[in-house]
Amino acid sequence: MEATARSLVDRLRGTGHLAYFAGGCVRDLVRGQTPKDIDIATDARPEEVQKIFRRTYAVGAHFGVVVVLENDQQFEVATFRSDGAYLDGRHPVEVNFSSPEEDARRRDFTINGMFYDPPNDAVIDFVGGRQDLAARLVRAIGDPAQRFAEDRLRLLRAIRFATALGFEIEPATWKAILQVAPTIVQISAERIREELVRIFLSPQRTRGWDLLDASGLMKQILPELEAMKGCEQPPQFHPEGDVFQHTRIMLGLLPNEPSLPLVLSVLFHDIGKPPTASVDPEGRIRFNGHDRIGAEMTEALMERLRFSRAEIEATVEAVRQHMVFKDVPNMRVSRLKRFMARPTFADELELHRVDCASSHGMLDNYEFLRQKREEFASEPIIPPPLLTGHDLIALGLKPGPHFGEILEAVETRQLEGELRDRDEALSWVKRKYPLGEA
Repeated sequence: MEATARSLVDRLRGTGHLAYFAGGCVRDLVRGQTPKDIDIATDARPEEVQKIFRRTYAVGAHFGVVVVLENDQQFEVATFRSDGAYLDGRHPVEVNFSSPEEDARRRDFTINGMFYDPPNDAVIDFVGGRQDLAARLVRAIGDPAQRFAEDRLRLLRAIRFATALGFEIEPATWKAILQVAPTIVQISAERIREELVRIFLSPQRTRGWDLLDASGLMKQILPELEAMKGCEQPPQFHPEGDVFQHTRIMLGLLPNEPSLPLVLSVLFHDIGKPPTASVDPEGRIRFNGHDRIGAEMTEALMERLRFSRAEIEATVEAVRQHMVFKDVPNMRVSRLKRFMARPTFADELELHRVDCASSHGMLDNYEFLRQKREEFASEPIIPPPLLTGHDLIALGLKPGPHFGEILEAVETRQLEGELRDRDEALSWVKRKYPLGEA
């Protein structure tokens, strides 16, 4: 990618224009890391960029942004600009094409405001980005309050960069975040979701949790998590503290690269506890039905943040099922196999592990399931069916809703090891459902 990006810079320069790498890719290069994508800033106007490169399309011509397609890769090429007034907390009403220095000063944070000049191997830094990189600081460029008023999403971006990079947020920038955190609700749900996903998929997600909490942004975006504060749990099972603390500890026990549904199920698995909390006559704390209520709340929350239907369904299933794990040693083999055969089971098993490890520490059921997974690994956990509806018709049974019940009963006995082949299954059906009785 970098070689192709350098060639684009060379072609722009060959036509008499300035061209630099810009933004986050420069931050990564200065830190000795490989950028995931490379943006280019230039003094060429959008129409000039489209004349220079054969394959392009404008994604924000009003903002001077053209996408150039080269070697099966995409590069955003943007004209140096300064921004006019922001009236919606997200986009400027107008832009003015300008100089590299003015372009740098309209960006969000100093660490993202540098340029890199490839032919001369030089970093061009008008905003003190290199100094803040060395000091491991996230600092707004210029007046923090103004930067956040221009684009409210920058509030979450500050948290995300501090989380992913392990940086501190500079005091004046942090103070501005605290002051305007309630305005984050002006941003679209989709953009908020994207930043939250990046924060919680980071290996440093616990730091992201702490920053979201301390900044007041969690309260605005995820009030269901805020409600877990002070929700006490039975100390014999949860010596670690309230539901909020329990969930935070779980985040820290996840592997570095979990799936998104797994992270979300950790976040949301106990959101049903605050609304279901009660104390029984013996003085014991109860959360009856919190798994079911939590699943309903999770679906509503994820729909509010515009998650995909597949992400919602996988997460809701994990929340709904997370209390079933206490029953697995007593399950019939057929039920256990069906439970383990579900596509969400691997994530749910990891959810169960961190749920236990963060509280009472008893991993008996987790180890039981790991053992069963090895035991069942030699063949499909749900093998091909021994019989079909056509077999039942051939036996003379009349089709109807009961066919499903019969086939499920056959499968149950197949999973239990009672029926091993088609002939045994046919004989069992003949005995169990004599012609005319089914």
